[in-house]
Amino acid sequence: MTQTLSLEKAPLSPSRASRQSSMSPTKKQAAAIRKSFQRPKFWVMGFGWCLAACAGAANVIAFKNWTLYASHVTGSTSQIAFRLEGYHQGEYGGETLKEACCLVLSFFAGAYACGLLIDKNQVHFMGKAFYGLALILNSALLITAALIPGRLVPTCFVAAACGLQNAMCTSHFGAIIRTTHVTGTVTDIGSTLGRISMIYLRKACRCAPLNAIECAEIGVDARKLGVLSGLWSFYLFGGLIGIYAENIIPGPLALLVPAFVTGSMGLFYMDYIKKLERERFAEDLKEAQTALTHLNSRLHDIEAGGGDQLADDLDTDMGHMIEALHEVEVDFENVYSQPQREATQVSKSRSSIMPDTRATL
Repeated sequence: MTQTLSLEKAPLSPSRASRQSSMSPTKKQAAAIRKSFQRPKFWVMGFGWCLAACAGAANVIAFKNWTLYASHVTGSTSQIAFRLEGYHQGEYGGETLKEACCLVLSFFAGAYACGLLIDKNQVHFMGKAFYGLALILNSALLITAALIPGRLVPTCFVAAACGLQNAMCTSHFGAIIRTTHVTGTVTDIGSTLGRISMIYLRKACRCAPLNAIECAEIGVDARKLGVLSGLWSFYLFGGLIGIYAENIIPGPLALLVPAFVTGSMGLFYMDYIKKLERERFAEDLKEAQTALTHLNSRLHDIEAGGGDQLADDLDTDMGHMIEALHEVEVDFENVYSQPQREATQVSKSRSSIMPDTRATL
């Protein structure tokens, strides 16, 4: 979940760079703090929140039908330890141990498949990050879980879907984002509120106003709270939807509701991202042309008898032009090499997750 990292801003102009160099150290530090977390656009936050709602619904439906939580890797790991201790005490709990191990390994298999599809450890909605394919695979796993008989096997498919989805949003602008469980989310909300409260309490005791750095820290934490609170709320909302959906559509077929949502999001993303990549390619190409024209103008000024300052400006403009051309090269590869990469990634994901899941069961 989250905002595209690949849509980087254009290099700073010399005038803007000079203004930033004249900033005081305090303002520079405050600006660096603000840049450490940028709240994503609304559609990106909605993307992540919808994933959290789907995970909440799938988890509730799995528990209501099979009395097993699909995304509770912490609880399943504790069950493994508990049952291993039971063997030492002469108590037999092989079935429970098998269930816990299968759920943990299925979740791991889903995350592993996501690593094959998305080879970045940060949210990166362009280029080689195949979020659309990952969402469609997530939907396929949920549909499989809804249609196959049994208790442990379908729950493992739901667990694999949760692992796949959770690995999609490993990191986002300095804040850990999880969409299939909310333990870390509630932890981050609590610690963020604690930091904000401490800043205000410290200033209240000293009867002093907030400085620029503290205002920047509060602003960043407030933006994080907006994202994290939305994740927790939508996970809860998704759980309620899952309960009512299971009442309307009895049995595991209720999983078709979150499967439909994630599949639709994947198809929408695959169509939208192609348009976005073409638009970005046109913008970067225009930027490269502008940088080349500006560089040509600098060369004429130097030939006319420019001084050392013009030579320094020429060096800066040369760096900007190289960066712009590099962006054009990357965009060209993304736009015209996407089909070949998608076919390769699909074959990899099919050959990895299904054998891993069968071996788990």
